[in-house]
Amino acid sequence: MKRIEYLLEWLIFSSRWLLAPFYLGLVLSILLLLVKFVKELLHFIPLVFTAEGGDVIIGLLSLIDVVMIANLVLIIVLAGYENFVSRIETGSHEDRPNWMGHVGFAELKMKLIGSIVAISGIELLKAFMYVEKLTNEQLAWKVGIHMAFVVSGVLFAVMDRVAAGKGGGHAREEKH
Repeated sequence: MKRIEYLLEWLIFSSRWLLAPFYLGLVLSILLLLVKFVKELLHFIPLVFTAEGGDVIIGLLSLIDVVMIANLVLIIVLAGYENFVSRIETGSHEDRPNWMGHVGFAELKMKLIGSIVAISGIELLKAFMYVEKLTNEQLAWKVGIHMAFVVSGVLFAVMDRVAAGKGGGHAREEKH
């Protein structure tokens, strides 16, 4: 019976490797975001010389948007892989980000919602650049969606703080 228990536990523990293809897919998506960034950049360069100031700002915000999404995906890949699959052995490589190996599930969740709020804020700023072209209903939806992200972020932070205070939360996870 102990042998069956060991085999079952080994199988369950080894199943974490089923997540590896998901993370590889996300790495591929970063490559696709690079293609999108280059496309946006090539479109943006002539705008700098010919467009109105508002169009230049919109173009720049679009570039920042793609970069933030790529950063978010990279954080998810590195932190998710280390939290759920296996530690990434980089030795003492000088370029290893300080946060690698120290971002638990709670911190990953907060980085994710923080990035989503920032990306939503950029989209809202882009909408405000041409507010005269929006109906009141469109503007209300954009602000409402952004505020939903903001409130969600605050609620996540409050929940983590409350859980940490009771000793049962993710905020007290042991870090590697």
